[in-house]
Amino acid sequence: MTKFTEERLEQAIIELIEKEKIYEFKSDKINRSLTEVLIKDDFSQYLKNKYKNKKITNIEINEVIQIIQSLTTNNLYKSNKEFFRILNEGIIIKREKESDLHIQLIDFVNINFNDFKVVKQLEIIGYEKRIPDLILYINGLPIVLFEFKSAIRKNATIYDAYKQLKIRYSRDIPDLLKYNAFCIISDGINNKIGSVFSNYEFFYSWRRIKENEILDLNQDTLISLIKGVISPKRLLDIIQNFIFFPDTSEKKQKIICRYPQYYAAKNIFNNIIKNLRPKGSGKGGTYFGATGCGKSYTMLFLSRLLMQSIKLKTQR
Repeated sequence: MTKFTEERLEQAIIELIEKEKIYEFKSDKINRSLTEVLIKDDFSQYLKNKYKNKKITNIEINEVIQIIQSLTTNNLYKSNKEFFRILNEGIIIKREKESDLHIQLIDFVNINFNDFKVVKQLEIIGYEKRIPDLILYINGLPIVLFEFKSAIRKNATIYDAYKQLKIRYSRDIPDLLKYNAFCIISDGINNKIGSVFSNYEFFYSWRRIKENEILDLNQDTLISLIKGVISPKRLLDIIQNFIFFPDTSEKKQKIICRYPQYYAAKNIFNNIIKNLRPKGSGKGGTYFGATGCGKSYTMLFLSRLLMQSIKLKTQR
């Protein structure tokens, strides 16, 4: 019987991700220096394609790269928060003789316009050399980080994967994490998603793939996590609408939605849109949640969906 090692777990996850069709698998053989975490060729090509009609120049592309690379790692939380502001609001490039150029790092509307890659065992030299198990790139930006531990290894647990992220990667390769949306830790049996700034108890399983499916506690959480979070449309939705940084906080808080919050906010939003007046009743429905389930964050995520709704804007 073949042992389910970390290498086999890694390959199994790669195969699940590749089944999402749009992802391209790459080994660590990509064009970059060992100290760089961006895939500049991919990012530059994305900008050239997206802003071709705006006649974006190489100088302007380099300006965008310099802006995101200049985010300091002296305060990783502050840099990550600022990067996500840029990711959602974009960058304005000033032009002397033409109108300013508004740059979006990810195309949240035209999903297929983005470049999705999964890269394994990428050697990165920061304060120390580290080799993350798997990184998911969008347009050359390292957005999702995977760390694995085999369930069959003695003295190795999913908690050790968490410590690898929280302690070693944060300390040794902070450049990678300043672009990070969230992290996934897995031992093949336990599979959880969370923020690198969160305590271990705030890493959660993702147990549902579709909005209205019946919750199956026997469902393989690795499959539900990959199909429920990493599928391209869902991933971009989570990045754009379901990650929250408090404006002011003494703690380093970065809230990644749990699956009940995600589906509750989406269902309420869809019901509001469905019942818009004058054709609808104007009612959105009622939401019940147990104490401690994160109702406040569900309402926050719902508010964000409503504020960004194109259909609601046309109703005003």
